[in-house]
Amino acid sequence: MTKVTRLFDFPYYQLENKPLSHALVTKYNGEWQAMSTQEYIDKANAVSRALLKLGIEKDDKIAVISTTNRTEWNIMDIGVLQVGAQNIPIYPTISAEDYEYVLNHSGSIYCFVSDAEVLDKVNSIKANTKLKDVYSFDHIDGCKHYSELFNIGEDTVNQSEVEARKEAVKPSDLATIIYTSGTTGKPKGVMLSHWNITSNALDSIPRLPLVGDQPRILSFLPICHIFERVLIYVYQYASAQVYFAEGLDKIGDNAKEIKPHLMSVVPRLLEKVYDKIIGKAEELTGIKYKLFFWAVELGEKWEPYGANGWWYEFRLNIARKLIFSKWQAALGGELQTMVSGSAALQPRLTRIFCAAGMQVMEGYGLTETSPVVSVGMYKDRHFKVGTVGKPIANVEVKIAEDGEILIKGPNVMLGYYKDDERTASVMTGEYFHTGDKGEIDAEGFLKITGRKKEMFKTSGGKYIIPTLLENELKQSRFIEQVMVIGEGEKMPAAFIQPNFDFIKDWISFKNYKIEKENSEIISSDIVIQRIQKEVDKANQRFGKWEQIKRFELTSEVWSIEGGHLTPTMKMKREIILNMYQDLYKKIYS
Repeated sequence: MTKVTRLFDFPYYQLENKPLSHALVTKYNGEWQAMSTQEYIDKANAVSRALLKLGIEKDDKIAVISTTNRTEWNIMDIGVLQVGAQNIPIYPTISAEDYEYVLNHSGSIYCFVSDAEVLDKVNSIKANTKLKDVYSFDHIDGCKHYSELFNIGEDTVNQSEVEARKEAVKPSDLATIIYTSGTTGKPKGVMLSHWNITSNALDSIPRLPLVGDQPRILSFLPICHIFERVLIYVYQYASAQVYFAEGLDKIGDNAKEIKPHLMSVVPRLLEKVYDKIIGKAEELTGIKYKLFFWAVELGEKWEPYGANGWWYEFRLNIARKLIFSKWQAALGGELQTMVSGSAALQPRLTRIFCAAGMQVMEGYGLTETSPVVSVGMYKDRHFKVGTVGKPIANVEVKIAEDGEILIKGPNVMLGYYKDDERTASVMTGEYFHTGDKGEIDAEGFLKITGRKKEMFKTSGGKYIIPTLLENELKQSRFIEQVMVIGEGEKMPAAFIQPNFDFIKDWISFKNYKIEKENSEIISSDIVIQRIQKEVDKANQRFGKWEQIKRFELTSEVWSIEGGHLTPTMKMKREIILNMYQDLYKKIYS
């Protein structure tokens, strides 16, 4: 029986315990194509044999860049790791300049890309790197297809060498370097060992609410990020069928096709799903309109474990049959759980989706912790709205005197690649300093209260925690993104990116004479006054010194491509501040 101690052990464990005919499923040319557990392993071994014939040595670095999650990524992952080399995943959306930096800093000698767009970016900087060759998952003229590795590795004569390489890989060996985009400066290379990630996957499994004999998963969060990647290993261990979505814009269609039981999400996605549902509901009239918003209002008061009593639960059952069942149907009809990570989730959304029968379990972690530190779970009363659950087994969480969250456990990284100084700056003994602030309540639930570095003082000496204000403001359907500013100034203020899609629908619904160009929307007194109402409402929850006194609207949609956001949708605060210096001066001059 395979004992799982290294990342490539996961598919072999699945093969021995519960092999699947649909282990990994990707859509090609409009058709879902399934790969069995056995074929997955066979192809990974062929890749390993080919890599040995290409001269790959232990600790060589191989980069993989894919626009979407797909079966090929996983085959390459196992094929690379089995020979003692390291998989260097790269975010597809970063700039060609950042590609160049990561490829050179990691010392990658081969690169596997998903499509022509990524290939063009790699080719534009390839001459400045040590890359020997580039292969593509898609068939692209002028680029080697990754299936050539199957041809090279078809002869099994050197499989014994692959087995020897596998045997030589220790759990403590480096498995991957994940470059975190960060909100400032060059990406940091987080070194994670096989055991860092494997232990984290194994310790997370008890929190996973899997349904039925062969649960279906819809995977769409970037697998180059450790959050989705560790979940893929978890799913393999649990013999869950993993379907890879075609893209963010196809999640609804793909969900209807495969009827997933579980998927991981980020708060921004849930916000967009909710806004879309509400936007359609605004078009209803009469009794349908009243019933819909009665259900939403009921959902906003939801509490776990029947805490609201029998009368609430009776009405909730009616709301589920009449209204929320349609929400379920839009995501396939069988979705029971969503695991949310990467950023803070509005408690209002947690309540509404849970009320709708799709439990949202919020988790917390960092790339440096492989990543899971804590996660909610409905059973055993491990769930509380507004928290990120309780720490998983073998992970110790301690709150420092200044409120910073410290982590100790087998999941804590080996360090930052080629950066001992930075590694030392975040490690005190065995504890990793997260930079996040939080608190643990009497029941052991962890609550995140903000980023240590993002706290600032006004000129009056008052502390401001911007994330608390931002999360409150983002509950408004009129506001898509917001950044609170004011360090060293007399008052807090904010840059706000309006939710243009919602506001355009609102303008039509109200019959306002406002041009629907973004530049016209942000200069409209009607829009500004309406957003002021939202700001005033949010301000009521804070002390006078914390309240947003002024704000300015931006016409650009904040995006990864525009440089406003990291690939995990976190704000690049310094960059945004520099982008909108004119608005800053307008507020404070």
